[in-house]
Amino acid sequence: MAALILAPVLVFFGTRSVQPAAMEFEGASAIDRVALFIGRATMMVIAIMTVVMLYEVFMRYILERPTEWANEMTLWFASFTFLTSGFYAMQQRSHIRIFLLYDAVPRWLQRVFDCISTLLIVTFAFFLVYGSYKQVFVNKLYKWELYGSAFNPPIPATLQPMVLIVITLVAVQAILNLIQDWNKEPEIHTDEPDQEEIDALKRAVGQD
Repeated sequence: MAALILAPVLVFFGTRSVQPAAMEFEGASAIDRVALFIGRATMMVIAIMTVVMLYEVFMRYILERPTEWANEMTLWFASFTFLTSGFYAMQQRSHIRIFLLYDAVPRWLQRVFDCISTLLIVTFAFFLVYGSYKQVFVNKLYKWELYGSAFNPPIPATLQPMVLIVITLVAVQAILNLIQDWNKEPEIHTDEPDQEEIDALKRAVGQD
């Protein structure tokens, strides 16, 4: 429960200090900065999960004293990672897209396609939140539903509300992407490697 209270505080201060890497799309809005900060936090969670799994392997197979919490802790963290990485991927425009038809049409029709895809995302998010917010926030979060195991973490109480929160953020980010990219020049996508992206990656890892 304390983590739920501290989370907004951490997000507030984190978004004020986060700096985009050389290969990242920065964006101009507060939501963009939230996505960047969540991306950083997600990377740290992956490192924590790795340590937890290594610890469990050591305890289980070396000392033959498996823990009651490692597997469920990893499941808990991994679920949050998959959810929040979707929001970060939306902000970075890195979701998988098929450009076969998109690249073949003029820019005005590309904007129509962008509007349709954004409308579908927003519609899906609206009906998901509208249809399940009471079940999630009352029956799961307010009643603090636990997992029902020996470790018994509050996975249902935290994960299901997070689904609705993240899908709402994804929908808002999709609208912001549409607005920010409206006057973007047409871009032709090819199978050839993007030299600018490769150079940005090299700069990010210090291989100028």
